[in-house]
Amino acid sequence: MSTKSEGLFNDARTVIPGGVNSPVRAFRAVNRDPLFIRNAKGSHIFDVDGNEYIDYVCSWGPMILGHAYAPVIEAVKKACDNGLSYGAPTENETVLAKLILEAVPFMDKVRLVNSGTEAVMSAIRVARGYTGKDKIIKFRGNYHGHSDGLLVTAGSGLLTESNPDSAGVPKGYTATTLLADYNDKDSVEALFNANKGKIAAVIVEPVSANMGVVPPKEGFLEFLRDITKANDALLIFDEVITGFRLAYGGASEYFGIEPDMITFGKIVGGGMPLAAYVGTKEIMDVVAPVGSVYQAGTLSGNPIAVTAGIEQLKALKADKDIYKRIDDYAKKLEEAYKNNGVPVNRVGSLLSPFFTTGEVSSYDDVLKCDTDKFAKYFRNMLSNGIYVAPSQFEAMFISDAHTAEDLEKTINAINNSISMN
Repeated sequence: MSTKSEGLFNDARTVIPGGVNSPVRAFRAVNRDPLFIRNAKGSHIFDVDGNEYIDYVCSWGPMILGHAYAPVIEAVKKACDNGLSYGAPTENETVLAKLILEAVPFMDKVRLVNSGTEAVMSAIRVARGYTGKDKIIKFRGNYHGHSDGLLVTAGSGLLTESNPDSAGVPKGYTATTLLADYNDKDSVEALFNANKGKIAAVIVEPVSANMGVVPPKEGFLEFLRDITKANDALLIFDEVITGFRLAYGGASEYFGIEPDMITFGKIVGGGMPLAAYVGTKEIMDVVAPVGSVYQAGTLSGNPIAVTAGIEQLKALKADKDIYKRIDDYAKKLEEAYKNNGVPVNRVGSLLSPFFTTGEVSSYDDVLKCDTDKFAKYFRNMLSNGIYVAPSQFEAMFISDAHTAEDLEKTINAINNSISMN
């Protein structure tokens, strides 16, 4: 007997590539068709067939206060009465910018954009414009959005040109993107030595969260800070995942490291299409209309998204104990996986179980995971009413809306799902 989700997916495939507007939603990695969602509230998500799930995707992170958080929803509804888009400045853009800068007081200016991809793409352009250099270093397994120059995961070697990871991206677009290994200081140092005076920036997920959660080894982020300074290059933290989640000040507060630029994602828009990149005055003043680095967008600083972001950041600022609460819940889930013999990495309220053996601290470690075992575990969890990311290589996110009852049900589901694997 077919479900409504199956029917909607079949219909979607006739007009949308693969039936989805972002690839991971297709559920291919877990060998089933996707759920079509009707609505969400608090820690729960509901599909069109009437099934209810405890949600650990949280729209890939930004729903840190839970779905349909009342102050955000009420403010957005009120803002909609004034119109959806102006393409002109509003006072609330400045209000949100100041809230963001309060979280990272060593930064001076913010530019609002529409997505994490756009924030990172723009920050890289700024770094190149500011330094007058072309090359950047990124890390295998770190995802920085789908702009052409950053769609590189693996190449023929660390000191050679990198090949694009997607069809449709000319090789020349990635020729200035150098690849290092996350948590490997020697690979970074080798690239700086081979490209003296040519590297504009190092961009890194301070906690890698797009190959599963892989924390930085002790001293790794400090090393990146030191080597970039020594080579007149910028250090960019891609905090699309970690920003306002590990702490109110994100990974820079959590680890005590001050990068030169930071990119934030949809969490600064309360889950709506909004993102930002921030930097010091000296760096950000190269951006048009003040400087010569061009970046623009009609919907940048959209009044509805900005309204949602203000309410979310105000709530996080007013109750910073939220971070201890969600971290404690994540720790209990971490223990449940460990008790079932599954390796798990956790940083704050981000965690990933890995269906492998031994420590997972690098991209090569991640590639050893048994994705078939993960797919079976995913389907078991779903049948137990738990919605986790449909990929071994994504994080679990805890929200402040999750309850002790949710955790108890989730731990029982973990026990059942892994025992069935």
